[in-house]
Amino acid sequence: MNPAAPILIFDSGVGGLTILAEVRKALPQAPVIYAADFAGLPYGTKSEAEVAARVCGLLGRMAERYQPRLICIACNTASTIALGMVRDVLEIPIVGTVPAIKPAAALTATGVIALLGTAATIRQPYVDRLEREFAWDKTLVRYPAPGLVAAAEAKLRGEAVQAAVADAVAELMADRWSERIDTLVLACTHFPLLSEELRTVFGEDVRLVDGAAGIARRIASLTREQEFVRETSDFAVATGDGQGLAALAPMLERHGLMRVTQF
Repeated sequence: MNPAAPILIFDSGVGGLTILAEVRKALPQAPVIYAADFAGLPYGTKSEAEVAARVCGLLGRMAERYQPRLICIACNTASTIALGMVRDVLEIPIVGTVPAIKPAAALTATGVIALLGTAATIRQPYVDRLEREFAWDKTLVRYPAPGLVAAAEAKLRGEAVQAAVADAVAELMADRWSERIDTLVLACTHFPLLSEELRTVFGEDVRLVDGAAGIARRIASLTREQEFVRETSDFAVATGDGQGLAALAPMLERHGLMRVTQF
């Protein structure tokens, strides 16, 4: 293993920064490349075939160019659809991000869990399997909240988003189960960026659960005893308009990504 080989963290946008933060806590010495498919955002409104083709194609080309030691698909939608396909194609460890239903089921006292995700994520058979295995005796209220993706991106641009967050979950708050929900699964890596706003809507007594820390522990386990050398500063690569990417540079620098290049 080349000690300078990076960990590649891939997402459709900025949501994977929540995974990056936990990876840095677990492996502060590890070189990282953050990859954002802004040109494909959002994934949650696309068909399964579109997501699978796009993710497999992009990660194949990125693996060839950057020679990562491990790839983390820091996107629930991409993982629940394409994780198996990517593992079949690439001969390096691939870590996915899937809804944290197992820990939520262990935490709930009322037995009612809300699952916030994109429309594509919450309808996946992968989620059905997680529910059957870990929450078969619980009530899992699945709720598509695509507006939260845009709100998270806007928040990192410095915009006020509390009203947008409230609007995005308004129908869930009116659901017949809403008063018994005590655990909220954030099944999109963008959503933890909105933890403060979500707590304002749901109240401090509702637990917010995501899988970022667990993903970081898995990455640390898979790279145990490997040597890390950071030869250059961590950086981001992104698809999409070059001018738009330049505008994101200050925000990415705050997360230790000192430059952004177009892929």
